[in-house]
Amino acid sequence: MSAKTIFIIDDEADICELVELYLAKTGFKTRSFYNAGDFFQCVKDKHADLILLDLMLPDMDGLEICRRLKSMETTSKTPIIMLTARGEEMDRVLGLELGADDYVTKPFSPRELVARIKAVLRRTEKDSNEQVIVIGDILYIDVKCYNVKVKDKHVNLTRSEFKILNTLARRPGWVFSREQLLESLWGQEKTVIDRTIDVHIKNLREKLEEAGSFIKSVRGIGYKLEK
Repeated sequence: MSAKTIFIIDDEADICELVELYLAKTGFKTRSFYNAGDFFQCVKDKHADLILLDLMLPDMDGLEICRRLKSMETTSKTPIIMLTARGEEMDRVLGLELGADDYVTKPFSPRELVARIKAVLRRTEKDSNEQVIVIGDILYIDVKCYNVKVKDKHVNLTRSEFKILNTLARRPGWVFSREQLLESLWGQEKTVIDRTIDVHIKNLREKLEEAGSFIKSVRGIGYKLEK
């Protein structure tokens, strides 16, 4: 199996070198970028298996970079880990809302970062599954291809939004607590704030338009999907 490639976007050269060193020891290929301009030039024709993204860059805010990556067809499904000195809850919520898969706050342990990268990649690979789920004759979820359609209209979801929708759709009518939905995103490896789920559900409903009404709130418990 070929080595996976990690793109690192951080304007601090010493951090890039440290991360490259640890990732190389673990068998990953790496490429570092010190600004958004050089990075976006590269991703036009180069593929990464995962992107490590600093939120504080000289030429563009990291959250804006995340937003652009998730809107581009070639990178919309690429997992992103935010690497940031900004550990406030709002920054984390915004990053996760935009589609980031995890965040690591500086200063960080390189070994923990490598473990987080491996965990995100495992979850990404685990999501491959040949199955199409149909809800209400209008909502189509292709699990293998990460493709969602409402009638014949493609719906562009972030990886986290897709995972939540897939979890709900696999058991229509079943009520999932926020904790269970968080586990579908992070497994046992990470605990994040409950509000994250509410943000994703709000975005899902808006993006699914008429099919968004299939997602029902169950007061005091969580959410379910039913036509």
